[in-house]
Amino acid sequence: LEFRRVLFRSVVVIPVKSFSLAKGRLRQHLGEEAATALARSLATAVVRAAHPRSVVVVTNDHDVSEWAVSLGARVVLQHAEGLNAGVHEAYQTVSSGTDYVIIAHGDLANPQGLGSSAIDDGITLFSDHHGTGTNVLALPSGLDFVFHYGPDSLRRHVAEAERLQLKFSVVSDSPWAFDIDEVEDLR
Repeated sequence: LEFRRVLFRSVVVIPVKSFSLAKGRLRQHLGEEAATALARSLATAVVRAAHPRSVVVVTNDHDVSEWAVSLGARVVLQHAEGLNAGVHEAYQTVSSGTDYVIIAHGDLANPQGLGSSAIDDGITLFSDHHGTGTNVLALPSGLDFVFHYGPDSLRRHVAEAERLQLKFSVVSDSPWAFDIDEVEDLR
């Protein structure tokens, strides 16, 4: 029963920028068309894996909004610039009526289980395979949490959990440890 409560009282927030701008570090290697298709394919897999949880895509792109709705996701239109501001807007928007918010990158190589995995109390940080990034972040709704995506985000998110004096755990061996940003990630 406890698992069901968490399962149905949580939402997955997926920030997605324009597919034609995403995967900037891979565009030179793959080419424009292939990089755009890769970004869309990865994000589609993440949205699908997040069901049956409620899914919200945060974006400032009209085409991404239409794509998200076609996959059954709600859309939060991002007004502020940058990933952290967009995630903050979505977190604030979805916090009422839910217990937990799960923020997942839209470029996870293996997103299976996002929609069905159990959530621990407190904050759970799922690191990237380098141990420096935060690929998935599960946290209670309604916190005054400041998001710190970018270089060394894992350490900065841990510091934020400590600032709020909240119990937290770091998971470094999840299937979500791999995201696709660099040429080496394609292997």
